Amino acid sequence: MGSTGELFEGEPKVLPEPMARGSATYQLASDPAPSVRHLAGYEPFVEFCTGQGVEAAELAADPARLFRYLRDVAQDIAADAALKQAAGVFAGNALARARPDAEWTAYEGAPAMVGTDELRFEVGRLLDALREVDEATLQGFIAKVSEWAGDRPDAPMVQPQPASLPAARAYVRPVLPEATYYAEDGTVIPYGRRWGDGPPDTDSYSVTSHTERFAGLHLVARALINHLVAVYDVEVREDNAVAADLVVDVRDVVAPIRVTPRAAGAAPLTFVLTGFPGVVVHAGVLHDFPFPVCGCDACDETVLTEADRLERMVLSVVAGGYAERYPVGRRRWREYALTAFDGSGAESGKGEPGPIDEARLSEAEIQLRDVPGGWEPWPLRER
Repeated sequence: MGSTGELFEGEPKVLPEPMARGSATYQLASDPAPSVRHLAGYEPFVEFCTGQGVEAAELAADPARLFRYLRDVAQDIAADAALKQAAGVFAGNALARARPDAEWTAYEGAPAMVGTDELRFEVGRLLDALREVDEATLQGFIAKVSEWAGDRPDAPMVQPQPASLPAARAYVRPVLPEATYYAEDGTVIPYGRRWGDGPPDTDSYSVTSHTERFAGLHLVARALINHLVAVYDVEVREDNAVAADLVVDVRDVVAPIRVTPRAAGAAPLTFVLTGFPGVVVHAGVLHDFPFPVCGCDACDETVLTEADRLERMVLSVVAGGYAERYPVGRRRWREYALTAFDGSGAESGKGEPGPIDEARLSEAEIQLRDVPGGWEPWPLRER
């Protein structure tokens, strides 16, 4: 059989620190996200297979055979917690091996999963399900895994490269109001540092307190709009009708403002100020960006962190650091990539189109054919 390290690609690794729920997807340029395709900790399962006269290498190379075997020995595995944990890691590694873009991921307060953006597997629940599964259900699951494994990974999206912003006409953040916020017992709430190094309280995910702390985002949005009007060649429309630019439904719209650059290849921006208070920005043709992302007490966002995100997103789009793609892959997903105007990092995301109607998707598909390398920088206003 050889060493366990020969069963899967590369050297075994440990999972990175779980990503906090509600955190932004922004990735610092100096801190690339580690990719884990070969997770350590499955040796007890290999030893178990050897004791059963089964070649672990054959199971690692054949997910269908592996899942049938796991179904057959499910009761034995369930009786030993350490063995169950090892079997789950082995199964996850086998799934990652089945497709070159699959990897392990971990989020705060949730079990580790393995897969791709299209399909992820929670291996612990999978092992539990195999204890009770009938043959027809098992065949259906194996067929689903085989279809997923046979899909060709999408070509990576071109990462847009923003142009330099005009240094002599730099954006300046407005002065934001400061306030102290108190809990019901009279203690000060240190938003942004509320949970220290520990996880949030479980019930805090369903609590949204002192939303007035985000009111300064309206000032930031207005300042950004004024900056865009002063520096770039744009058209501005403030009208309730432009709120329809958003992909998602937003309640309590306060002020919708669309800023359109006078250049066909540059992405328009629609700012929708909400009564939360918050801001949702629609960029280009298919993507919305909310500020704050969530606003619940667990996420512990502050007006300063969200102002940073809002400014970086808008100025990066203006600099040509933004790209969209549709349709992506067999599932016809939408995708975006954003490169920070200051070179500090990047973010990206993709998923199903959701509530967007077919006519709008078709129009977006045609528009995006004209900007395959990303949206262009906005044209400057002549002085």
